[in-house]
Amino acid sequence: MTVVLPDPALNDFSHGLTPLSWVGMEGIDLPITVLERGYKQQLHARVDAQVDLPLAHVKGIHMSRLYRLLNDLPPEQSLSPLGLRRLLQGMVDSQQDCGTRSARLCFRFDLLVRRPALVTQGLAGWKSYPVVLEARLSDDMFMCKVQVQIAYSSTCPCSAALARQLIEQGFMQAFGKQPVLHADEVAAWLHNHASLATPHSQRSQALVQIQVSEDSEDFGFLTLIDRIEESLATPLQTAAKRADEQAFAALNGQNLMFVEDAARRIEAALEDYQNPGVQVRHLESLHPHDAVAFKTPSSEGMPFLRLSGGVAP
Repeated sequence: MTVVLPDPALNDFSHGLTPLSWVGMEGIDLPITVLERGYKQQLHARVDAQVDLPLAHVKGIHMSRLYRLLNDLPPEQSLSPLGLRRLLQGMVDSQQDCGTRSARLCFRFDLLVRRPALVTQGLAGWKSYPVVLEARLSDDMFMCKVQVQIAYSSTCPCSAALARQLIEQGFMQAFGKQPVLHADEVAAWLHNHASLATPHSQRSQALVQIQVSEDSEDFGFLTLIDRIEESLATPLQTAAKRADEQAFAALNGQNLMFVEDAARRIEAALEDYQNPGVQVRHLESLHPHDAVAFKTPSSEGMPFLRLSGGVAP
């Protein structure tokens, strides 16, 4: 390059004279690798990268330096908390003439997991779990958060009780005056009329957030996901035959839950995690609105729980 190109960010001064909390980019396309249970998975992530701009007279930061730091990450190298801290420190160092002291990164991607059918041997399908990974370095203090979103089925306990009452009334109308009943008569009636009323169930969403220690070897996405699905007991299925569908119906019947029940189940399952937060949403089949429940993280700066249709407080 033989011609000096103008750079207003370096040579001009801001007339606003206002420090800015965060400046940078959003939605940078980036290939990443995550290591889960000894298996590497290459994924497409969209990354936000920002730094603070405390010097009021500085016109602008060096965004290309942030982009190059991300672009230079080896795609085959697995992400880790320690690796994110080093990257954040590099972002801060790249903006020293701007007075930068803080940096943050946010990775959004879908983790693909192959899930077996409930009953049918050899039957399985792929399931996608949205993940948000956020890391921040501020005045040499590092914080890393993981957020996963899980879809499940929920059957309303109130609706189930009302349905049982109607079935009971129907049974009494059919047999209430008979002094003796044979088992085959009852079985025949149930076969034809047990669905006289059915409880309403709906696809539901759980959003869970935890804090990850800097010295963790990985982020534990799958362990966290499995823990949540086991606590709810009714995760959405992929491939399913009739036997699997029947098993899923049984799980729903044995795990009736209000939105409050779901939130408490998950909270209890996360008792050994650092600073957890929970949001659940039941996309009602009875109402045109949704039912929600929250358990927000305790420490300041942690909340970033968001589900479609609403924002956590």
